[in-house]
Amino acid sequence: MAKLNRGLIVSCQAVKGEPLYGLGIMRHFARAAVLGGAVGIRTGYVNEINEIKQEVNVPVIGIIKQEYEGSDVYITPTLKEVKELLTTDCEVIALDCTRRSRPKETLEELVAYIRKNAPEREIMADCDCMESAREAARLGFDYIGTTMRGYTAATKGTAIPDYGFDAQLVKEFPDVKIIAEGGIWETAQLEKVWSLGVYAVVIGSAITRPMDITKRFAKVIK
Repeated sequence: MAKLNRGLIVSCQAVKGEPLYGLGIMRHFARAAVLGGAVGIRTGYVNEINEIKQEVNVPVIGIIKQEYEGSDVYITPTLKEVKELLTTDCEVIALDCTRRSRPKETLEELVAYIRKNAPEREIMADCDCMESAREAARLGFDYIGTTMRGYTAATKGTAIPDYGFDAQLVKEFPDVKIIAEGGIWETAQLEKVWSLGVYAVVIGSAITRPMDITKRFAKVIK
């Protein structure tokens, strides 16, 4: 049985350089999201995962963003971040699954480590294209997400949400749970994505990033 139920997952994150970073309020965003109907939370950093797990009773997708020189991979990029996530109670660990050069261990090594040392955890692949999705399926990821679509050199300029990409993933990988993520700002977009048959949808900025939400409105007036 999957750790994540079908439905809406809310990304509650504040990274360095953003106004909400370090204020310890992501737990409150998560609680509000669950009260609003979210079936899961996606968040980063060990302390925030632990705080959110104390606030909500839904599964958490854990990530750690870390940059390494010589690699563009920054979402749970190495074994160091994997081990840190394993100290938390997050039910799902998300890994960058793009075809870009990795800073240290291979993706296959990271997956093997999690399967051996924490078989109760599920793993989500943050993909950007069909090639990376196929690699995720080959490695046995529990979830394939569209997280990196439009955010890699290979997919730069791609309009998101990419409905065609979502539909292709659902068709090609009927036995893998597809999670649509990225670019959803309006309910009409969500309705269209959901109609494609994805397993779940992650929405972040449109719900939990007030600076970006304000910018969208301010841009209209300017």
